[in-house]
Amino acid sequence: MHDVGASVMDVYNHKDPGCVIWQPRLEFWYAVNKKRGSLPAHLRDFSLEQLYDYCHASIRYFSNPLKLRYRNVEIQEKVLDEKRLQRTWITPVGELSEVLHHDEWGISAYNSEYLLKEPEDFKIYEFILQDEEWIWDAEELACDQTRIGSRGILQFYARRSPLQSLFIERMGYERTVYLLMDHPEVIQRHIEVQSAADDAMYDLICKVKPPLFNFGENIDAHMDPPAYWRKYLLPYYQKRAGQLHDAGIHTSIHIDGAMRPLLKVIPSCPTTAIEACTPIPQGDVSLEEIKQALDGKILVDGIPAIYFLSLYPVETLMECTRRVIELFQPTLILGISDEPPPDSDIERVRFIGEFLQSLTVS
Repeated sequence: MHDVGASVMDVYNHKDPGCVIWQPRLEFWYAVNKKRGSLPAHLRDFSLEQLYDYCHASIRYFSNPLKLRYRNVEIQEKVLDEKRLQRTWITPVGELSEVLHHDEWGISAYNSEYLLKEPEDFKIYEFILQDEEWIWDAEELACDQTRIGSRGILQFYARRSPLQSLFIERMGYERTVYLLMDHPEVIQRHIEVQSAADDAMYDLICKVKPPLFNFGENIDAHMDPPAYWRKYLLPYYQKRAGQLHDAGIHTSIHIDGAMRPLLKVIPSCPTTAIEACTPIPQGDVSLEEIKQALDGKILVDGIPAIYFLSLYPVETLMECTRRVIELFQPTLILGISDEPPPDSDIERVRFIGEFLQSLTVS
């Protein structure tokens, strides 16, 4: 395998790597199929790394070496049933609880009960945020570097920005929007408190200087319309991306939902790259519209995940792949927007890898 890390850094430094980098994210596909016993017979004994090699692909993300611990907060977990886990945060100023509902394979989960329910809960959560301590797990990173080897270069993501964290993880979208309308001062206070708490996390990242960092936001225009983007999100990205860029760290942001209402504001995003933009027919914008919106930024991914399902002809997948390369190379890390579903045909992923190996890039 060629030096994937050097090629990736060439792209981020706006140099031509002389090849198209193939970087689908196969972790979820592999985990689900292994758990349910549906890996193809010839891949049944493969490790995740061997699967990447089989698909002629590189690995994007390492395990997160950033670890969070608390000085005065205790977290208790209680299994409610085969799918639900209750987590209670016990602090000197009160308790908060949430319930995580796992999928049938126990691999992913969503909140069926959020940690924050009422404005008063933010006082307890403020204590939790201010009680944090961030550490860098060099031992785990070394193990991960040994596992991944030359298949990738260190990259990871940390927690979401303050408002996006409320939307997705801590309060839920509907309740957060109502709170924005009824008690905007509570939201503003939270943004200030979490932003201050994030200082320690970003100071540590800048100290250890990983080459790449992703803002794993899961931006969707239906959840993050331009007004929210300009008022709540962009100032945070400008501060953190500026801090990371000053430390020599390249950045990307994960925009994997609807994009059309955000097309005019995406050029304002201060990151080097945009990850997971999903074109039609899965997304709501064309590749050409994405190209215009990125305005010279690097595209990470670009091929709709649904094209790896058998209900679409292979010819359609190939046509899209060629078009992504035509539009974006060399400002491109080619991948699957967002990830291949568990029922995807892995041979299509390998097929693209073989095609790229045979491709001569001028």
